[in-house]
Amino acid sequence: MENKSVLVTGGSGLIGTHLMLNLLKEGVSVRAIKRNSTNLQPVQDVFSFYGHGELFQKINWVYGNILDITSLEEAMDGITHVYHAAALVSFNPSDKEQLYKMNIEGTANVVNACLLQNVSKLCYVSSTAAVGKSKKGELSVETNKWDEEEVTSNYAISKHYAENEVWRGIAEGLPAVMVNPCVIIGPGDLTRSSGTLFGTIKKGLKFYTSGANAFVDVRDVADAMVLLMDSTIESERFLLIGENLKYHDLFHKIANSLGVKGPTILAKGFMVDLAWRLEKVKYWITRKAPVVTSESAKSAISINKFSAQKMTEATGFTFRNMDEATQNAGAFFK
Repeated sequence: MENKSVLVTGGSGLIGTHLMLNLLKEGVSVRAIKRNSTNLQPVQDVFSFYGHGELFQKINWVYGNILDITSLEEAMDGITHVYHAAALVSFNPSDKEQLYKMNIEGTANVVNACLLQNVSKLCYVSSTAAVGKSKKGELSVETNKWDEEEVTSNYAISKHYAENEVWRGIAEGLPAVMVNPCVIIGPGDLTRSSGTLFGTIKKGLKFYTSGANAFVDVRDVADAMVLLMDSTIESERFLLIGENLKYHDLFHKIANSLGVKGPTILAKGFMVDLAWRLEKVKYWITRKAPVVTSESAKSAISINKFSAQKMTEATGFTFRNMDEATQNAGAFFK
């Protein structure tokens, strides 16, 4: 990473935190965008958890916003490589406008700033949500055809069109790669991302759903991003998948990592359906963000499986299993 200067968007998030730690351990100059309201304590806590608390002081935080093109251009001054990990993740239908603005317009701004500042390479963090569905029983891969009629969330649509902005940048001469991680497991903010799942199970979760999904260790996501950026690979997207699991099995691995009892009651379809409807009524009355939405309910009972074969064959990368991932995160959240 010699002579490279890196900018990270979304540095205070789960991926951004681990990515910056990786880069700083290698002696790379890291600049990260933050808002005035950003809480940096979880970042510091994660650095300390891995025994590198001193590296937190080496992050060059700059105030900015991916929706503010001027602040983006200023943040990229002198930068050679950009990791774009900032995004809004929500399955609340009422957040549609915010999702599109942050994820699509924000990514367009990042791409435009990279082109203007002649950045050497961009790595964009997308999602498995932006990958087309496979036939029942088959693993989803990067080449699956996108069919918007099959999509069940505004988040998925926002990430798909955000990817299109990166493809546009590539067509205009920007070297770039994209990664599509699944549900990410790792140490971070207890109130965000998969941290909320650890918090819920730690308190005592009784129910599990019949669905299944793919999961990946956040350390693998960060490692894969750096590997791809250091390589000559461009104009490609890669699914990052550690293991395909039923939610029941993942919940019990998390419970085991925390030393608590796992859920024992199957929440059947009608129960899940009732839950999001009740949450919707509560939202109308209290205006408090619903815990369960129609989009998240559909996801909870869906079976989604993905393949990381492309990444493995292209780079030789190997992924950790969910026993390793949950034990690592559990040790932090304990």
